[in-house]
Amino acid sequence: MHRFASFGLLIVGSVAANPLIPRTSCCFKLTAAGGATGPVGQLPDGQNRVGGNYPNGTYCIDNGEITDGGGRGCILTPPTTQFQCDSGAKPTGNLGINCDGTVTHDSGDSKFYACDSGSGLNIYTQISPAQTGCKEITLHADGCAPACPAPSCPKDLTGSWQFPHLIIPVSSSSPSRVFGTSYAGQVTPKEISSIFNFDVPSSPAYTGKTCRLELLLPRAEQMTTSSFTFTGPGNLDFAALKGPASNTTSFSDRPGQISDFGVVSVQPGNAYTIGKDVECPAGQAVAFQIASEDTSLSWFQDSNPCPIGLYVTVVE
Repeated sequence: MHRFASFGLLIVGSVAANPLIPRTSCCFKLTAAGGATGPVGQLPDGQNRVGGNYPNGTYCIDNGEITDGGGRGCILTPPTTQFQCDSGAKPTGNLGINCDGTVTHDSGDSKFYACDSGSGLNIYTQISPAQTGCKEITLHADGCAPACPAPSCPKDLTGSWQFPHLIIPVSSSSPSRVFGTSYAGQVTPKEISSIFNFDVPSSPAYTGKTCRLELLLPRAEQMTTSSFTFTGPGNLDFAALKGPASNTTSFSDRPGQISDFGVVSVQPGNAYTIGKDVECPAGQAVAFQIASEDTSLSWFQDSNPCPIGLYVTVVE
């Protein structure tokens, strides 16, 4: 098994789901965006068009089926797939509205096409050789969209883990300055770096187990009790030190490096494994430093949901 000083890189991103809603009894107006823009109007016979100065259409969605303000069923007319509303027609199913207001068809496809009609643009879901001047568009409802879910946390802290027991900023421009302990990690380009001490217990939870060094950097909206500032391209340099820092450590007398893990490019909304998984240094105090040539990052170290900062975790 590797020693703790050997650490590569694994990135865990977070992707927020964008739900599709077959809304019940909710009404809205439509606008087009993309290759053609503007409100969606209606002809007296129920055809829906972009442009042409037709009165704005009003639509209602109920369990994936859309009707217009006159109660006509809105359909994708076969075989042309033109989006129009006809008296007595059963509405086409599998229509929905995403949380950003985008209208979808066929259970999730948001692409529509606006094609020349001679007076405004008819709306289709597919293009046929008979249609001309077609432009790809999306349709947006001004109501009836569900709330977007909160994006998922890049990484939750589970099992056994350790937070820094001491965080010490140091400054290359003021090498003798003693900042003392801090609750925040701080990095600025070519000047401020931070040292993180971890006291790993000599308990069965760590003895003989595999440990991992992780930087957790959620987006601001994912956190409940912390915050951070971030500017620059996100290139951070991580290193393991020969020993821990103390409350009186400055840049000039900081511990030397035992291993440089290299530069890791980070962005909010991700979790990063720094280096390789190693045997847990049970019963030892270990320290790591984060510096940067081009990025400013400051965060309040916080293990509350969604956690942010540098952690040593036991690999389950």
